[in-house]
Amino acid sequence: MQALYAAAPAWVASGNNVVRMQRRTESGLSARVSCAAAMMSGMAAMRSSTSHGAICGVGIGERMMMMRRTRRSMQAGDLRDLRGGGFREAAAVSKEVFAGNGLRIRPIGRRIGGEIPLGLGIGLNVRAQAAAAAPAAEGGAFPSQNASTAAPRKFFGVETTTIKKVLPLGLMFFCILFNYTILRDTKDVLVVTAKGSSAEIIPFLKTWVNLPMAIGFMIIYTKLSNVLSKEQLFYSCIFPFIAFFGTFAFFMYPLVDILHPTAFADFLVQKLGTRFLGPIAIVRNWTFVLFYVMAELWGSVVVSVLFWGFANQITTVDEAKQFYPLFGLGANVALVFSGRTVKYFSKLRTQLPPGVDGWGYSLKGMMGLVVILGFAIVGIYWWVNRYVVNDPSLPKAEIRKKKAKPKLGMVESAKFLLNSRYIRDLATLVVAYGISINLVEVTWKSKLKLQFPSPNEYSSFMGDFSTYTGVATFIMMLLSRFIFRKYGWGVAAAITPTVLLITGVAFFGLVLFSTPLTPALAGIGLTPLLAAVYVGALQNIFSKSAKYSLFDPCKEMAYIPLDEDTKVKGKAAIDVVCNPLGKSGGALIQQFLILGFGSLAASTPYLGAILLVIVLAWLGAARSLDAQFTPLVQKDLKGKLLEGKLSAISAAVLAQSKARKEVTYRFVSVLNEQGFIEGRYVPVVDGQAVAAVAPAPVASTTNGDDSTEKQGEGDRDIPASEAAPIN
Repeated sequence: MQALYAAAPAWVASGNNVVRMQRRTESGLSARVSCAAAMMSGMAAMRSSTSHGAICGVGIGERMMMMRRTRRSMQAGDLRDLRGGGFREAAAVSKEVFAGNGLRIRPIGRRIGGEIPLGLGIGLNVRAQAAAAAPAAEGGAFPSQNASTAAPRKFFGVETTTIKKVLPLGLMFFCILFNYTILRDTKDVLVVTAKGSSAEIIPFLKTWVNLPMAIGFMIIYTKLSNVLSKEQLFYSCIFPFIAFFGTFAFFMYPLVDILHPTAFADFLVQKLGTRFLGPIAIVRNWTFVLFYVMAELWGSVVVSVLFWGFANQITTVDEAKQFYPLFGLGANVALVFSGRTVKYFSKLRTQLPPGVDGWGYSLKGMMGLVVILGFAIVGIYWWVNRYVVNDPSLPKAEIRKKKAKPKLGMVESAKFLLNSRYIRDLATLVVAYGISINLVEVTWKSKLKLQFPSPNEYSSFMGDFSTYTGVATFIMMLLSRFIFRKYGWGVAAAITPTVLLITGVAFFGLVLFSTPLTPALAGIGLTPLLAAVYVGALQNIFSKSAKYSLFDPCKEMAYIPLDEDTKVKGKAAIDVVCNPLGKSGGALIQQFLILGFGSLAASTPYLGAILLVIVLAWLGAARSLDAQFTPLVQKDLKGKLLEGKLSAISAAVLAQSKARKEVTYRFVSVLNEQGFIEGRYVPVVDGQAVAAVAPAPVASTTNGDDSTEKQGEGDRDIPASEAAPIN
């Protein structure tokens, strides 16, 4: 005589959930109960009667019988959907199952969110307001079959499903940058302290070896991307790096005396002279040069192409905004740990017996760690692809449409730069940084070799350098928000060149005026050479930290107030002309000076003068750009403020003209004297439902023209005005 039905939990964002139920008695009469329920906790139960004591109307006739048969077939299918969707069955019926559910009927004909087509009779379009129904029924509890609608669990404010994606990415990024710092420090030790080599090799190596290798790799990468899947492409790129670094430490380095053409290099020096010592050193120490190039490519390929390409592939925009800045902070943490690791392995030589190559031993330890973490990167990538990318519970990255970028050639880019003062100033900033940092860094490394000629000593100092760089950058990234907010774009843009100017003048002053400064420095226990090394280290540390925390954000912010055409074309012009010019400009200047004056030491005064001119031009361009940037930003903000005010006024006017009064009702289901469910709607006044004794007819949403939505012939919908309290 009684049938027990399950009601659906509330769908996402309190959607309109309508449960309809209809039964037909043995005599051919029907009793229909239309109950609307929406529960965030996801439990409800309804029971109907075999008696034809009706809550809704009764209909008789052949046509009505055919309609009811059709509805029963729909009802059977929808009940299967209920069971398949994991709705909860009730163990008992509460006296007031839906007493806690506030329901709202809008007296206009628009549907607010749509109905769930459960096919259980006539329906009522309502808005759920309550969060939960009664937790238990009289005489029993509601056993759960599916808890998928429960609120997602969070850890430190982050959903656990998101942590499943972000945590492996963060660990993967840490391992990649940990390896990169070790490789970056090791490559300088190899090429600078090698036999017949010095810091003079670096400008030639970057121009004539590193750049062609990078271009060749990108050509191969482009070809492979057309024939391999993304996962296969990742493995095809990273495994050669892992294999090379392991092979170099355990096989190539122990055989350098056999692999390096020392006699041929000595012959070239005799024929060409010492001014060609840099280019000849590339040939003499070709295995070290190959290591240098592979270490540089690790930063370009594994960090920029593989990792960020993979992260952008699986990460949503909201996740990127939330977690990418944390990846930047994590990069500096990796810098600190890797610096300590380099320091540890470099100090191991003091514990080795005499006759053992201490640097070779340290190299094996560091490269062994690089190989292990390389396989860890591969394992994390495999795990993410297997268990995260295809996980349906995780949010998917949006399919982003590729924006068409203007393809400006070298000539078109140069013309665009010359015609726009704003873009010209911005280009000056980019070129000046690339040249300035290169001029100081190479000269500093030449002094560093003189102070620490042993590879282990050089490596140990570079480990400390990496650690302090990570700490300084971490602090500067935290302070950058305060600097931008307190002092604005102009001050933030001037900090990086100012730091370079002060430390550069101090460094070149110690190098050029070492003899007069010797007595003063001896009083504090320093030699001019050691003082130059320390000042150069401070210059590089603060320049890099200011670059990452201030210069890069200032450069990107400068594009914001430009119109779309200038923004896109200006960025393309700077990418085509200024970035390569800044990176290779310093190396080209040093090459000309070395070949012209015979050595890097003889070129130092001219390098100092060139640095001074470039930094002053940088400061002038930053001041000029600030004078243009600030008014554009203010104009843009005023325009957006005016637009926001107009939008708010328009919305207010439309809201007043279209406002409709809403009446809030609460649906109550109770047991009558015969033991069957009866339903009624009672209005809510001051948060309290008006008590009602007599059963209330079931209401439905009315249209804007005061007509009702008919659910079928013989059904009568009650307008909101008729769903008043029933006494």
